[in-house]
Amino acid sequence: MLITHDTRCALDTVVDLVNTAPENDEADGLADLGALAGFVRKHEISDVGVLTDHDLAAVRRVRARFAEIFAADDARTAAGMINELVAAAGTTPRLTDHDGYDWHVHYFAPGASVADHLAADCGMALAFFVVAGEQDRLRRCEAPDCRHAFVDLSRNRSRRYCDSRTCGNRLHVAAYRARRKEATAAEATAR
Repeated sequence: MLITHDTRCALDTVVDLVNTAPENDEADGLADLGALAGFVRKHEISDVGVLTDHDLAAVRRVRARFAEIFAADDARTAAGMINELVAAAGTTPRLTDHDGYDWHVHYFAPGASVADHLAADCGMALAFFVVAGEQDRLRRCEAPDCRHAFVDLSRNRSRRYCDSRTCGNRLHVAAYRARRKEATAAEATAR
C-alpha cells in the first residue's frame, strides 16, 4: 500500500489524537486550550485560527469518533463511521503546496475549524486503509495496561504493541521472569 507523506502525517496525527484520551489513571492529553494549541503546533496543523473552548470540545468529540473507528469490528462499520465524520466536516478536496511542502491534498474547507480539519484529513487517511482492505491495521496495543492506538505498517501485519521498546519489551521481560521463576521453583522441588 502506497502511503503518501501527507497521509502518513494524518495517520500520525489521528493516532496521537486518539491517544490523548484519558485511559486508566492517565490525564486527558487535551485537558485545556494550551494542550490543544500544543497538539496543533506539534502536528503542524495549518490554517487554524484562534482556538476557543468550542474548538476544544469539538476536537474531543472528533477524538471519540476516531477511537470508535479504531475499535470497529469490520470494514463496513468503520466505513460508515468514517463517512459520517468526513461528511459532517464538509470536505472540500484541494491541492496545495504551502510551507515548503510539495503538492498534496487537503480535504478540509478553507477556514474550517480545527475539529473539521482533523475530521476531514485524518478521516480520509483512515478511509484509504478501508478502501485498500487494510482496516485491520488500525489497532490497539495488546499490552493489558496500555491499549493505545497505532497503525500497523509492518509487512506481515504482525505488530501487536504501540511501541515494542516499551510495551512489547515490558511484556517480554515479564514473561521471561515468570519462566525463570517457574524453572527455579521446579529445580527446587526436584531437589
